[in-house]
Amino acid sequence: MVTSERPQGVVPDRGVALPGIVLGVGLGGFVDGILLHQILQWHHLLSSSGDDNIGLQPYPVDTVHGLQINTLWDGVFHTVTWLAVLLGLGLLYSRVTGSRGRVWASRVLWGWVLVGWGLFNLVEGIVDHHLLGIHHVRSGPNQLWWDLGFLALGVLLIAGGWLMQRSARRSR
Repeated sequence: MVTSERPQGVVPDRGVALPGIVLGVGLGGFVDGILLHQILQWHHLLSSSGDDNIGLQPYPVDTVHGLQINTLWDGVFHTVTWLAVLLGLGLLYSRVTGSRGRVWASRVLWGWVLVGWGLFNLVEGIVDHHLLGIHHVRSGPNQLWWDLGFLALGVLLIAGGWLMQRSARRSR
């Protein structure tokens, strides 16, 4: 008998790549914003303004006005990452409505999520830390090493995620 149902435990590989990457970008932004901006307070989106490469006026975080501007831009940053998570979830839902329960346990999905998180680190690190210079992972002594470590983590996340989703495909 021929059936149109998918076999149990099989998640569509190609259908979850884009949702996984978009979710990873958003979740990577959440970790950066919540952990580094808010909890550890190592930087804010414009905390290196004045020393940046694009000519922004300084917004020092030890003044009320500077902290207000940095908080505003941190909020814009968090809104963008939040929208990325919502978009990723919407894309995922639209692709896997036939296998909702199984997709969350998919190594393919989580591999792509790691790839997206790594892409976030690379883009944010290259653009904001190195090209624009608007902030650093941790300003001060050894800031270059913190910035390079952030990029290295991005590369590791991409490589690990890529290998994870590939190994899940091969194990079928």
